Amino acid sequence: DVQLQASGGGLVQPGGSLRLSCGGSGFTFDDYAIGWFRQAPGKEREGVSYITQSGGRTYYADSVKGRFTISRDNAKNTVYLQMNSLKFEDTAVYYCATSAFIPKPKWTDYTLYDYWGQGTLVTVSS
Repeated sequence: DVQLQASGGGLVQPGGSLRLSCGGSGFTFDDYAIGWFRQAPGKEREGVSYITQSGGRTYYADSVKGRFTISRDNAKNTVYLQMNSLKFEDTAVYYCATSAFIPKPKWTDYTLYDYWGQGTLVTVSS
């Protein structure tokens, strides 16, 4: 069965950096695009970034563009989210997710993703 495992969250000061990892198992990893989402308390889950199967195309929410970088290593069945210049408003639980087919224009629609990792908490605080 498809499993995703997100890790790498923690407490960081504003302006700092973290790298999240999303490991996959139980499926052919390079057949699946991967999305990162986040959910802050009291807010709706929002799409942060998305990477295609080969890693050739990447997408970002406007709020993180220029600060976050998504990448993948299919040999290691892992997708990364490098987060730099972190802000207070980046505080949230971060999830990775995937599905057999996700139309690229709709990558931010979390209802299209069938498989989710357990989430990792990122707290930006001074």
